[in-house]
Amino acid sequence: MGKSWHLNRRTFIKGVGAAVLLPYMECMGMGKLSQFAEVPAKPKRMCFVYFPNGVSVPGADHELYSQWNWFPHKTGSDYQFTKSIAPLAPFKNDMTILGGLSHPNSRYVLGHIAGDTWLTGGDLRGNTYNNSISIDQLAAQKLRRHTRIPYLTLSTDGGVGYKSRASTLSFDANGRAIPSEHRQREIFERYFSPNNGATTKERRKSLQQDKKIVDLVLEDSKSLKKRLGYNDKSKLDEYMTTLNQVEEQVKRNEKWLDIPMRDFDASRLNLDTDATVDPEAYLRSTLDLMILGFETDLTRVITYMMAREDGLGFGDAFPKLALNLTGHHGMTHDKKAGYQERLGKYDQWLSKQFAYFMDRMKTTHDEHGSLLDNTLVLYGSACSSTHNANNLPLILAGGKHMGLKHGSYEVFDAKHVHMSNLFVSMLNTVGVKVDSFADSTGPLPKVFN
Repeated sequence: MGKSWHLNRRTFIKGVGAAVLLPYMECMGMGKLSQFAEVPAKPKRMCFVYFPNGVSVPGADHELYSQWNWFPHKTGSDYQFTKSIAPLAPFKNDMTILGGLSHPNSRYVLGHIAGDTWLTGGDLRGNTYNNSISIDQLAAQKLRRHTRIPYLTLSTDGGVGYKSRASTLSFDANGRAIPSEHRQREIFERYFSPNNGATTKERRKSLQQDKKIVDLVLEDSKSLKKRLGYNDKSKLDEYMTTLNQVEEQVKRNEKWLDIPMRDFDASRLNLDTDATVDPEAYLRSTLDLMILGFETDLTRVITYMMAREDGLGFGDAFPKLALNLTGHHGMTHDKKAGYQERLGKYDQWLSKQFAYFMDRMKTTHDEHGSLLDNTLVLYGSACSSTHNANNLPLILAGGKHMGLKHGSYEVFDAKHVHMSNLFVSMLNTVGVKVDSFADSTGPLPKVFN
């Protein structure tokens, strides 16, 4: 039963001819919520935030080691934050720093190709591109039944890129890159304002037209396939896979058409940022969209590639624009005196952006509590230093309502514990039951109950 001090979830503030829906507040209580909607089970979410080119890791005998080494100097719960990750200090009890993890098949690959395998653990050592499914896509296969869209794949540059210079973190069941999205206003209009002012009747008519088009193409392709050679059939099969995904999403949109979207406040969104002018505002605009995606339960799986490997794309200029340094990739190869400090300062700036995301996740609540407590968030890179895909810089955050115990820096034996072990534990924790993933040797010890 609702208490006398509880507010209805649909309480409005009225004045000056306007009505503004309040955000979720604790005083709204679960009792009032149940009057207009069935209380769903606590959501379990996954989120991945990636940065390229590794971090500053001066050796233990270097004069800058104590300040600008990305990893802490002591394991366990009494570790101290170095300057590189100091912005994350307020969230110590909400995160665990992971050391020693990597993908064995990527430890000695050439250049920046390890970035393609960060979420897959795939084997790209040969001449052919033979990647495998990414953890976010495996999770989306199960968690998609709860949400309007299966996943959001975001990046700073958009598209897929190419081998070793991918601009996406997500790969499908056949190891093919899934295009990422990066135009923030388009993302908002596509997913958070899907009707674009149209009535439900008009939207349903549009969806039916989409279905007719897909059905016609599918029918034509069946007859076309009979007349094609082997290589062309393979290309057509790839196209058909994509088309089937489009058909599935059209059907999903139709299913959700009569289900109203959760109320949300978009007043803090800045959708007109420019990555070439203000990188901090640009990154935070996407991070805010991710928060909104979780808050509205639009999806429970999100990946975000903050920049591409090897100096490609908008992200390479972020250090210059934000800190008056040089390009990110060039900075990782610079051997002039003090380069570790310069690189460390950019690591610190990236940590500041992730700290912003952590704070928003922790202070944004739905009826189940803090978004962070019901979300597993992995932040990191595919290299420790550029071209060195060993001992990856990784931070696992969130998931307190899923039993995670944080507050320490844990280092694992690289020979016996692979990064894919982390993925096994993450998948099982969000309810996607697996015994293995890629080259895993079991679950990850210590952090997960």
